This record gives sequence, C-alpha cells and structure tokens, in this order.
Amino acid sequence: MNISLYGISVWILPIIIAITFHEAAHAYVALRFGDDTALKLGRVSFNPIRHIDPFGTILLPGMLLLSGSPFLFGYAKPVPVNFRGLQPLRTGMIMVALAGPATNIALALAAALAFHILPLVPADGAPWVARNLLNAFSFNILLAVFNMLPIPPLDGSRILVGLLPGVLARPFARLEPYGMLILIGILILLPLAGSQFGLNLDFVSRLLRATTDSLQQLLLLLTGNA
Repeated sequence: MNISLYGISVWILPIIIAITFHEAAHAYVALRFGDDTALKLGRVSFNPIRHIDPFGTILLPGMLLLSGSPFLFGYAKPVPVNFRGLQPLRTGMIMVALAGPATNIALALAAALAFHILPLVPADGAPWVARNLLNAFSFNILLAVFNMLPIPPLDGSRILVGLLPGVLARPFARLEPYGMLILIGILILLPLAGSQFGLNLDFVSRLLRATTDSLQQLLLLLTGNA
C-alpha cells in the first residue's frame, strides 16, 4: 500500500497540471481567434476544478496506476469550441487544436530543464521531486503525441480537417461524433482481433512508443540531459 500511495503522490500533480494546461490552452487560443464559448463556461482558466473529468482525470489514471499498467493515461472535459466563430476559420481550427499538444511539449521542456536544479533541493525531498519531474516529462510527451494522432476526436484530426481541401475535410469532420467508437476499435478491438489469428495489429501503440521515445531523446538532448 505504501508503494501505491507513493506512486499516486508522484503522478497526481503531473497528470492534473498536464491535462489542465492542455485544456486551458485550447480555451485561450479559441478566445484569441474569436470564439468566446469556453470563456462563457469558465474554461479559460488554469483552475483544475474547471477542467477535471472525474473518470478521465482521476479514476482512469488511478486504476491504471494501481493495476501496474505499463501505460498510464487520462483526459479532462473537452473544451467546447464553436468552430464557426473562429476567424479565420481554418487557421483558427488548426491553432486551437495545436495549442493543447504544444503546451504539453512546453511543459515537458520545462520539466527537463528543471532536472538541472535538483542539486538545490534538500536531500530528503530530492527523490520525490525528481520522480514528479520525470513523470511530468514523460506524461506530457505521451499526451501531446497521442492527441496528435489524426483520429477523431483527437486534436490531430482537427488539424487535418483544417489542412484538407473542403471536399475531403467535410466527410472526415463528420466522423467526429463516432470518434470514441473509432478509438476503441483501433486501440482495443483491432489488437484483440489480431491476437486471435496470431497477428500483432497494435500498430498505434507501436507508433506511440516509437514517437514518444524519439521525442524524449530529442528534448533531453536539447536541454542538456542526454
């Protein structure tokens, strides 16, 4: 139980900060491009309470952590955006979608840079602070990479809609209401079906691991930690 409590204590801050800043960035950039929907709902805020989803932010990561899962993930309440209110529409859509992952990369950079001040932390607290920084570094990169997948309703799909010509963007955008089913199919059902035939169809997880590993190495190199 002590190990579990320690594990929770070094994950809770990185997860809450990563998710809160991700959603707040979406809300702030939407406001900058003319849509005040999130502002009216109080989502242009760094107050975690305004963004926390009880299941996605607390229960899901907690269950994964306590079960010893090698893959830790979570999410917050999506920021509502009226894309028709964005000016210009396509640029606004891309920038709003990009804001969340870009903020997570910035947080990962900040965590990596903070590794250099660990010698200044009292010896008793240094291991706990180091673990928080390491978890913040890895979780923010994972959150950014995962959200950049071009699968509805992730940020990458909205960036793709903003880049595609209208004849392709419109039918792709219509997939968003079915996004959660698509994600479950690709992330869970497809790998399970493949395993029945001796096939490894978990290509998304492989892509995530390869991309996050490469990005981690790059950021560690840029911040003098490699």
